[in-house]
Amino acid sequence: MGELPFFRAHAALHPDHLWIWAKAVYVDENQRTWLPIIIETESGLQVLMRQEDVALGEALCPSQLTPYPLPLMWQLYPGRRYRGSDSSFWRIVYHIEFSGMEDMLLEQLRDPDDE
Repeated sequence: MGELPFFRAHAALHPDHLWIWAKAVYVDENQRTWLPIIIETESGLQVLMRQEDVALGEALCPSQLTPYPLPLMWQLYPGRRYRGSDSSFWRIVYHIEFSGMEDMLLEQLRDPDDE
């Protein structure tokens, strides 16, 4: 009987900052692009950030963006959290890299002291 290949996911380094570039495109401090997928659950809001290379056009300034449910910028905070430019806090549920693809699941915290 043949052996199945063993795939292994590993933890990835979290970006220090994520800035909105265009609707549904964020850029980190290393100019890598991240695409958000918004997930509404019974317990609140989650966002799956997928690091995927996309061609960047001109950056939009905040006044050019239509109302958007996510912060315009996230900054990494201690305790596996991000703080949004709107003062919201987001817990890093997981951040993995697998086969060259990075996924980071963030969950909005109702109380910043939650963890």
